[in-house]
Amino acid sequence: MTDEPLTAADTPGGHSDAATDVFLAHRNLLFTIAYEILGSAADAEDALQETWMRWAGVDLDDVRNERAYLVTIATHQALSRLRTLGRQRESYVGPWLPEPLLTAPDVADDVELAESVSMAMLLVMETLAPTERAVFVLREVFDLPYDEIAIAVDKTSAAVRQIAHRARAHVAARRPRGTVSPDESRVALQAFQHAVETGDLQELVDLLAPDVVLLGDGGGVKKAVVRPIVGSDRVARLLAGGLPRIEGSVSTERVLINGSPALIVSIDGQIDNAVSFRFDEGKITGLYIVRNPDKLSRLAQEVSLDR
Repeated sequence: MTDEPLTAADTPGGHSDAATDVFLAHRNLLFTIAYEILGSAADAEDALQETWMRWAGVDLDDVRNERAYLVTIATHQALSRLRTLGRQRESYVGPWLPEPLLTAPDVADDVELAESVSMAMLLVMETLAPTERAVFVLREVFDLPYDEIAIAVDKTSAAVRQIAHRARAHVAARRPRGTVSPDESRVALQAFQHAVETGDLQELVDLLAPDVVLLGDGGGVKKAVVRPIVGSDRVARLLAGGLPRIEGSVSTERVLINGSPALIVSIDGQIDNAVSFRFDEGKITGLYIVRNPDKLSRLAQEVSLDR
């Protein structure tokens, strides 16, 4: 499957017809749903290709609500893929982190959307069962009616209400506490930049919560921690030992990743990793460093998300 966005040229005959126009009008929404369910843009793109193939064979005269119909197909495809990926991720080398997306400022302006696609929230949603995750996304993020969600996940409306309640409670107990101010994000980014560029960790260490967790994702391709590093002292020691060993010319760029301020770290002009943060009550409680090259390809251009 290709991970390039589908356009009218990808459809039979290369021309735009009614089905194509409808699909393209909802494409960003469908991608966002699939990505939030899967945590992987590459797999979300594959789910959308399968969605298109099924949508292309539908008689539009039989469709009363095109948006709901497409959401149902996309959800089915994403859930099917998630169940397969769950087995694959059990053998993943080291911690698995969601694929980071370079997002536009308008995503950050939508506070609920930005929170739902943040690395911290996607990791919380990883702890949900597949159906719970889909229901949570469709209800809490996209505010779909229970009857539409029921069709999308092949459950009754009553069952969906119970699943939504259970998923909501599960996420509430694990989601970041409180909102993050732009000043807090800016200070954290400056501290990490300073640490990477100079090796001086003190500013960063001062921001670490005592129970901070560092997760690194190298995918077995790039060197990264193979298990979570917990505690400010251990995280500080790891960074103090690792940063001076970087070979080559290091540069950092402040960007928005998954709707939140983050850093892209490049070595000799090539993207080496993406760094995201989780904040709780003004302190950094999560450091997420993605080095797996397969997950860094979408940092070259902004990805459009919509709800």
